[in-house]
Amino acid sequence: MKFPSPFYRWRPHPWHGLEVGPNPPTVVHAYIEISPFDLIKYEVDKETGYLRVDRPQRSSSIPPTLYGFIPRTFCGERVGKLSPKAASGDGDPLDICVISERPISKTEIILNARVVGGIQMIDNTEADDKIIAVLYNDNFWEDANDLQDIPKALIDRLQHYFSTYKLIPGKEKSTYIAEIYNAERAYEVIRAAMLDYDETYGI
Repeated sequence: MKFPSPFYRWRPHPWHGLEVGPNPPTVVHAYIEISPFDLIKYEVDKETGYLRVDRPQRSSSIPPTLYGFIPRTFCGERVGKLSPKAASGDGDPLDICVISERPISKTEIILNARVVGGIQMIDNTEADDKIIAVLYNDNFWEDANDLQDIPKALIDRLQHYFSTYKLIPGKEKSTYIAEIYNAERAYEVIRAAMLDYDETYGI
């Protein structure tokens, strides 16, 4: 029997086995770990590629968009240098938040996302950027190409979520948002994360 090309006999690792996207850095793939309906923080297991329960959300905040990462990216030295208030990148794939007009409740899915901006978050002195994107073939968002095309209320919700989702009562806050940036800056961060990945894991 002849298999179609490409054919994966085994499931590819979502971080290392998938492509960055059809036209990076403007249109990228997003592997979704968390939906806006999740009260549990899920995170891909770096060894196996399966989704692991990280923790229940500590606060009442829930993610306002789909949340995951861009395959074959790594927040290393180059990403860290783009964040003046950070000592380094956080050593993880680059996070991405994807806005969709229709509710999507499934996770462990791959989608095409058009990049419109980003959030520069600092987590314990490390750069932990969150790329903001819209679902590529979503007619509702077809004219959204930059952050100014997204309602401010939605950006405020993203800021609030990332400002509070790691809060622990009685402990000092470990994260803060240093900057909200537009599409051009987001492209720069994605390019840096792609180069950091190639340097760390090879092309």
